[in-house]
Amino acid sequence: MLLIPAIDLKDGKCVRLKQGDMNDSTTFGEDPAAMARRWLEAGARRLHLVDLNGAFAGKPVNEAAIKAIIKEVGDEIPVQLGGGIRDLDTIERYLDDGLSYVIIGTAAVKNPGFLKDACSAFGGHILVGLDAKDGKVATDGWSKLSGHEVVDLAKKFEDYGVEGIIYTDIGRDGMLTGINIEATVKLAQALAVPVIASGGLSNIADIEKLCAVEDEGVEGVICGRAIYSGDLDFAAAQTRADELNGEG
Repeated sequence: MLLIPAIDLKDGKCVRLKQGDMNDSTTFGEDPAAMARRWLEAGARRLHLVDLNGAFAGKPVNEAAIKAIIKEVGDEIPVQLGGGIRDLDTIERYLDDGLSYVIIGTAAVKNPGFLKDACSAFGGHILVGLDAKDGKVATDGWSKLSGHEVVDLAKKFEDYGVEGIIYTDIGRDGMLTGINIEATVKLAQALAVPVIASGGLSNIADIEKLCAVEDEGVEGVICGRAIYSGDLDFAAAQTRADELNGEG
């Protein structure tokens, strides 16, 4: 089970939002590269970056901070990034900078042809971020609910050749209310590609529940507010996950 620390970038700083609200953010660090090093030293095997300004602007905004993070840790562990990725040139630039995976979210739902082209051009590097509430996919920084069912869209994107799906329950994100295990497992069972859980991780019990369903295709979990607030000790949680999976 991959425990993946999230570094959400807003105005060059590390922040966390509550339920995607840019006006409800908490700053956890002024130096994103130092934050990345902190999680690497705590045992992280992958990092999850979000360009929050980019997600709302529809183009990269925090590129300097992203480059600094990749320079800091990129040779040691994979780094994945979402937010503001709307064209092939942006993907190519980020991959050239040393990014391992690019996450396409809103653009995948609104412009499936772009996702298909991205998978074709950059096979092995494309993840899709599906954000949902009550089984329906949301777009545009979670501000709009579409009529699409999560499982149906995920199957379509799997056929395009995506490497995996990051599934966020937006009703829980940043709220420390627990992962929506049932919905995550339902999605993973419908797919051959791995699913990464996101939204609501709150404590070690959540990690244990996720480890119990790893065989269903749940490969990892994004760790956000809980590891910044102190509700979850990241290093201890990864150690526990390894024990449960027979790796410790």
